[in-house]
Amino acid sequence: MKKISLLLFVAMAITLFSCSEDDDAGKQEYLIATPLTSNLQQFKEEAVAISEPVPIRESGKIYAYKDYVFVNDVNLGIHILDNSNPEVPQNVAFIKLEGNNDISIKDDRLYADSYGDLVIFDISDVNNIPTAKRIENAIYQEFWCTVGFDVDWPEADYIDYGDFNSSNQAIIGWEVKTERLSDEEFESRFGYNEDLYLAEEAFSSDAPVSDGSVGQGGSLARFKIVGDYLYAVEWSSISIFDISDLDAPKTLEDVYTEGAIETIYNQGEILFLGGPQGMYIYDISTPSKPSFVGEFTHGTACDPVVVDGDTAFVTLRGENSCGGTESGLYIVDVSNLASPELRKFYPLDGPYGLGFKGDHLFICDGASGLKVYDKSDVDNLTLLNHFEDIVTYDVIPLPNSLLMIGDKILYQYEYLESDIRLISTFDLN
Repeated sequence: MKKISLLLFVAMAITLFSCSEDDDAGKQEYLIATPLTSNLQQFKEEAVAISEPVPIRESGKIYAYKDYVFVNDVNLGIHILDNSNPEVPQNVAFIKLEGNNDISIKDDRLYADSYGDLVIFDISDVNNIPTAKRIENAIYQEFWCTVGFDVDWPEADYIDYGDFNSSNQAIIGWEVKTERLSDEEFESRFGYNEDLYLAEEAFSSDAPVSDGSVGQGGSLARFKIVGDYLYAVEWSSISIFDISDLDAPKTLEDVYTEGAIETIYNQGEILFLGGPQGMYIYDISTPSKPSFVGEFTHGTACDPVVVDGDTAFVTLRGENSCGGTESGLYIVDVSNLASPELRKFYPLDGPYGLGFKGDHLFICDGASGLKVYDKSDVDNLTLLNHFEDIVTYDVIPLPNSLLMIGDKILYQYEYLESDIRLISTFDLN
């Protein structure tokens, strides 16, 4: 009897195994990621808070306004420094604002990006900043959905968004599982997934003197206030806001640009937009509708720009994701805005931001330090000083001092007749 039972068990096992083999025939293994979500409104509310000073995690762009310096902590928020005494700046507050990279300020209203929204803070009293206002989906249209700043792109073959709703859900993580799928099953689920395509696209990332009411950013800025208008550039468009009512900006129609855009700079009613493939020039004499004037194209590289009269200074960094173009300084003749022409090229190691005051040109050459040039003859730049052994990112030439941000350190310099001298360093750690 026991032998018969054993034979029956073996036969059943063989049958089941054979059926399993038939079911798996022609199937392949795929890593499939599905989003972990939370309520979008709650997610965004929790992304904003005002707190005491905290250590910085990753220093980003800097912005100067009145006696304050604002330092972006990439994707985390904004550190506020009281700079009334540049020799001893004081860290006074931190605005937690997740998903933030840029700010601009006018008349005590701080405008910032956060997960594709425009967020407005009243900073008339930095010690008592009230609840922020938020205009949803106002900028950076590449944000088709909200994904937490600390959420890495999943290591998976495909994304299954299932019933994910970007209008009321935020993605706070991913669950990755192995699935065996036949060709037919794969075709029905992933034959064409528009959401996946969009997600992959989204994740692939003398200076003007203000009139006293508007602050000043560096050359790497994506935000720019000119008069009663705020311009925010993204990958291929300009978001435009009428801020004549500071607390209730009007969102105007986007203007799509002639190429990819990374930075914005203005000289009067002309915008100069830096991008990985060139510099694009727009006329804002009609502020609500920037119109294309001309372009200067170059090889693929990261590209901030500043302009002095008929001369544009463009730093190109050709490394990593920036492209293969040789790193250096391009000096471009923009006397004919419709047809800019290269005038001179100077090699550099790995430049980021730049700025100028009078005949002094300041270039942040990344890990190679800060370089100070005499630009009175642009065809023969003269190196006046080289501050080595520091990491440099961006500069803001103020009327009486130079601000520079490096690796979690704010540097301040005073101008000399033919040089600059370090006033102070402030460690944001």
